[in-house]
Amino acid sequence: MIKKIEAFIRPEKLNDVKGALYKTGILGMNVVEVRGHGRAGGITLTGRSGTYKVDLLSRIQLNIVLSGRHVQEAVDAIRSAAYTGQTGDGIIFVYPVEDVVRIRTNERGNEALMYEGDIDDRR
Repeated sequence: MIKKIEAFIRPEKLNDVKGALYKTGILGMNVVEVRGHGRAGGITLTGRSGTYKVDLLSRIQLNIVLSGRHVQEAVDAIRSAAYTGQTGDGIIFVYPVEDVVRIRTNERGNEALMYEGDIDDRR
């Protein structure tokens, strides 16, 4: 089964997360800069003019589509590399993917996801 991992992480942890994913053999991903907040609702800052709330924080959205047998390994890599122990470390979602089609070759399913040297090619 094919899965999609969608992770929201701190921008300063992106290189650490990418490195951890590359080390496990996960080469394909999309990265998007987003703004939002989770349970904490943002942060409160204090300045010379008083306090104010910033409720849309800068985050990185990382999207990875891979075969289901590698999901836990990818989640573990993201979680360990993105961890600071502070509120706002992020969140990871895992979704089922019905199908994948590579436009150039018309490959479908797991064959469309494989790259030379990636986690599926290594094993």
